[in-house]
Amino acid sequence: MPNVVFVAPYLLPTTQRFLQGTLDLPGTNVGLIGHEPSDRLDPLLMSALGGHWRTDNALDPEQLLTACTRMADHLGGIDCLIGPLEELQVPIAQTREALGIPGMGVEAALNFRDKDRMKDVFDRERIPCARHGAVVGSEAARQFARHVGFPVVAKPPAGSGSRNTVRIDDSHQLEEWLRWNPVSPDRPMLLEEFVVGQEHAFDCVFVDGQHRFHSITRYHPAPLDVMQHRWIQWAVVLPRDISGPEFEGIRHHGPAALSALGLQTGLVHMEWFRRADGTIAISEVAARPPGAQFSSLISYAHDIDLYRAWSALMVFGEFEVPERRYAVGAVYLRGQGDGRVVDVHGLDSVQQRVGDLVVEARLPSKGQTSSGHYEGDGYVIVRHEETEVVEEAIDVLLGSVRVEVA
Repeated sequence: MPNVVFVAPYLLPTTQRFLQGTLDLPGTNVGLIGHEPSDRLDPLLMSALGGHWRTDNALDPEQLLTACTRMADHLGGIDCLIGPLEELQVPIAQTREALGIPGMGVEAALNFRDKDRMKDVFDRERIPCARHGAVVGSEAARQFARHVGFPVVAKPPAGSGSRNTVRIDDSHQLEEWLRWNPVSPDRPMLLEEFVVGQEHAFDCVFVDGQHRFHSITRYHPAPLDVMQHRWIQWAVVLPRDISGPEFEGIRHHGPAALSALGLQTGLVHMEWFRRADGTIAISEVAARPPGAQFSSLISYAHDIDLYRAWSALMVFGEFEVPERRYAVGAVYLRGQGDGRVVDVHGLDSVQQRVGDLVVEARLPSKGQTSSGHYEGDGYVIVRHEETEVVEEAIDVLLGSVRVEVA
């Protein structure tokens, strides 16, 4: 019976689904390390765990190592150490190496976490990506912008998703950004060429260094556009057929990029662009399961439980390749402005027109504080055998549902 330690600072809903998927694996003994004390966890969850250790900061390598050492004493050793959050991957890798636990090591984890280092790997291996550079001073930022041309994208080297990522359109905006975000050797920032094209995700499974499975998602529009314009609603579509020539570039370069970064076994989330001429540019990759309900979307597209499948992959190195049976789409219900949700309009119309396609929804509650995030205050997921039907349903949702915030 393998002893599995699951690291989760807080048990947010999605994280708890990955934990439950791990607990559901037969023949495993699961310990939990996190920030929450035992008396704040669900008693049923506590009864299913083989152990629990609270730490102040699971992202701190020294604290995580101490917690895992204590957990190893309690369980009689650790055979597998996992966690689904991107920020955890380097501390987990450091702890694995310190305790001799199998899994992704520090070098590969840093390749995924440090986006400037990642792009250097891509350049060396001739993987297509945006022109980029880490800047440690204002003049270096200006020189990069003059060389590449505006617009440029600025992001922290260890960013996650689109958080703290901004588009800079001209020299005036660059000077304003530098004034509020002074860069230095202690606080470098990554500048990139702004790639024009349709943005997608490439979620991919490797087993023992071999590409086993991938899913492709199309963004409507790109997350950066949604972050910069709060009036834009965000939607994504997983086409049923992803075998066509429009995805040939990512089918070739995506797995090659992951091999270059050092992936052996795992599920990763990649963001990439397809330009008008058909060429691609990989934006960045995270060594973790996808967020923003994408794990649910992939589950619905293939009639699987990806949360449990990720756990089986990480613990046993097993992944049963599923058939893509459906097209799936999601609309993220986003309130306009700051404040609390007053009402959600258009639901009756949507129910009449596309209600039979809805497989999951989390509607904003009256009185909840609007998140201000591009993932919105709720979501609706639709599914059908035909991609065109899903795309039409997404258009209906985008045109009908409005979250009123005041």
